[in-house]
Amino acid sequence: MPVSTARDRSEPSRTPGELIRSRRKARGWTLADLGARIGYSASQVSRYERGISALFDVDVLRRFAGALDIPPKEFGLTATSPTAQTRHGSLVAPVLPYPRFLGSRLGRTQREDGDDSVRRRKFLALSAAATAGVSLSATGAAAQDVPVGQILVGRLRDAMLGIGQDGQLPGLEQLSLELARVQADFHTCHYVGLAVRLPRLIRAGHALSSDTERDHLDLLGQSYLLATRMLIKLDEQQLGWMAADRARQAAEAAGHPLAVAEAARNLAVLARRAGWEEQALSIALNAADDPGLRASRSGAAERGLLIQSAAYSAARRGDREGMRELTDEAAAIAKELGGATLLRDHGGGFSTATVQLHRISAEFSTGDPSAALAAARALPPQSLPSVERRARYYTDVAAALAQRGRRDECVRSLLAAEHQAPQETHSRPAVRSLISGLLLSGRTTPELRALAARAGALP
Repeated sequence: MPVSTARDRSEPSRTPGELIRSRRKARGWTLADLGARIGYSASQVSRYERGISALFDVDVLRRFAGALDIPPKEFGLTATSPTAQTRHGSLVAPVLPYPRFLGSRLGRTQREDGDDSVRRRKFLALSAAATAGVSLSATGAAAQDVPVGQILVGRLRDAMLGIGQDGQLPGLEQLSLELARVQADFHTCHYVGLAVRLPRLIRAGHALSSDTERDHLDLLGQSYLLATRMLIKLDEQQLGWMAADRARQAAEAAGHPLAVAEAARNLAVLARRAGWEEQALSIALNAADDPGLRASRSGAAERGLLIQSAAYSAARRGDREGMRELTDEAAAIAKELGGATLLRDHGGGFSTATVQLHRISAEFSTGDPSAALAAARALPPQSLPSVERRARYYTDVAAALAQRGRRDECVRSLLAAEHQAPQETHSRPAVRSLISGLLLSGRTTPELRALAARAGALP
């Protein structure tokens, strides 16, 4: 039988975070003191110590070991696999920062129309119009029968699968300008423009994929990042997984840390929507801890976006304390960065205002619409950086008002969202579902029925 040493009896097995906290306190250091020595914020050190962020990255562990004179073997740096961590009392298995998920079989992304040949002809006519760049208004009543979101999804699906053709693709010298136009369409919620330009940009990026220059790979990665965000909005999860993984692969090949981190954020959103809240939180926090994000203001802003995503995952899991703690951490990062909005064309923008917008959704997700409305009252919507973000504000407020039974105010908020971004309001499944629920749950008004008709949400 092996003989126990004094250390075995006095220091039972502890997690890496507990060991770090013990050694830090023994030296009389604050969280900020230790963070300054290893290049992390006090809040990030705190997350490591309490197991909110999994501690298994070799580089991170060596930083702590060097600063605190901890023998590397005490961290198990030679172990072949990381150990589980705890987060707010719950066991969370560690994951690789940017994991590959098992691909699900790609199913249909459009609903079958059965024998409704008229509706099908209208869909095909509107798709052809979008391909040719014809204005949606020029297609007349067909827009009411076939939401432009369906056209966008169908064209993205075909471009991603290499099906069909898309006319003349933009040339090499036009690609940067075309990407800027696509980003402008996204910020203004101009889905018709996106239905034309984004699939074409993806096809052009693949046509250049044999060229290994980083700029071309970066453009393809940026196109897939935007496609992922649109597919998430339109509740197309299967295609979303495919687009997110392609965005990650292109970003890694291009050596673009911000794009890699943004791809991880999209993967975290998809994991959360699949009901994998703990895994989503781990993906986001692991990505936030990437040393490549510590070299610039943009990297700091991306960390803030990732921490926001983790907070939302905590909210969906019912962890209100964890959600508020992580949201406060994101707000502190935004405050340190000053008043400017960063990453507007990358992650939708990061600033104190966008953190507060996130807080509305996160509070609502914990089941507290009153707290969500209180957060909304503290945020002037005009302070948000884009039409897309302002429309999100009004739809999030509408959802909270509906939960509180304030139907008339809810409809007014939905109308404000429609005024900001009609194509977004009419196309997003979550908004259409909210409108349908209002129609079925109580009295209707002419305003509500007209909105439902425009959104295609009439029963």
